[in-house]
Amino acid sequence: MRVIVLNGVNLNILGRRDPTLYGGLSIAELESRIYEWGHQLELTVQCRQTNSEAEFIKWCHDASDNTDGMIVNPGAWTHYAWSIHDALELVVAPVVEVHLSDVDHREEWRRTSVISDLVAARFVGLGPDGYRLALEYLKEHG
Repeated sequence: MRVIVLNGVNLNILGRRDPTLYGGLSIAELESRIYEWGHQLELTVQCRQTNSEAEFIKWCHDASDNTDGMIVNPGAWTHYAWSIHDALELVVAPVVEVHLSDVDHREEWRRTSVISDLVAARFVGLGPDGYRLALEYLKEHG
């Protein structure tokens, strides 16, 4: 099973952001864990991160035909980027939304997810374990 993990804006500076909200891992450390979990679950995983909304959208378009499951953490784009919503509409494989922090209980503007109507599952506020749970979900439901 092929799974793509797309991390969005500002996730490249994990480890420098508030560790009480985002944990202390860098993006490289997080991706290493994701690859390890994927290997344990016998999944082929590809991780990508960008601060370019256009690039994130292109990756969604590319994945629409060549993935069996997708994990997305668009970062702040989650709350307003309808262009990402529209790009994810094309993905026929299950999509799982993940957020390291508990966006549902933070600032009011973070409580809106413009992609929530498209995702098969959401894991928020569980730190890196949210990605592990997302991989397990895709393994079981993909």
